[in-house]
Amino acid sequence: MPEETHERPDLYFLLSLLLVILMHPVLDHGLLRKLVLGLLIFVPVTLATVRLSQIKGWLWRTVPLALGAFILTTTNTFFPSRTLEGTKWALLTAFFGLTVVGLFSFLKGARSVLNAHLYTAVSIYLLLGLIWFALYSAIEVFYPGSILHSGNTAMADRTSELLYFSLVTLTTIGYGDVVPLYPEVRLLAALEGITGVLYVAITVALLVSAYKLQSTSREGQSAAP
Repeated sequence: MPEETHERPDLYFLLSLLLVILMHPVLDHGLLRKLVLGLLIFVPVTLATVRLSQIKGWLWRTVPLALGAFILTTTNTFFPSRTLEGTKWALLTAFFGLTVVGLFSFLKGARSVLNAHLYTAVSIYLLLGLIWFALYSAIEVFYPGSILHSGNTAMADRTSELLYFSLVTLTTIGYGDVVPLYPEVRLLAALEGITGVLYVAITVALLVSAYKLQSTSREGQSAAP
């Protein structure tokens, strides 16, 4: 039971990330739905803050970013502004980035493979997609037209297109229906693809190493008189 209790924050956080990703295209149109979507994004932000509070030294680094993004989101709802919108996405980029670093430090220190580590590994991968999604969103706000549909069609006012672009880039699928126009954004997209490949390789190595340590420890305990 204690082990299950320890795993719950990681599981809830993973489910919240999946919920945001799956519901994003559904809610990304219409004023009321976009308002709900804006609030929904802060569910994983809140759960990430709770999870990081369990990792020493990480809570104070992320809380100001989360609060700042929430305040800007609320203010932008009543007083729409490109500056507020872009700054909000910039703060979320930094928040998701620090969350990845904090959770990866937990994963890197694993001496056994529990469900919590598997949930965390998947959550970090999804967070990588959200980091670049938030970054692309900030860039698109400040520099409209930097990411286009194929055929030079301007991006619609739906951030779900940017989330889709981030996820297919992270997984190196790259359908080519959404393309970065500016050289700087192309470089960011290339770095996202490289990060996705390296993360999978490094995480598998860490988990295999932890599993070997776990097996060795159990064999030692079994051999002990």
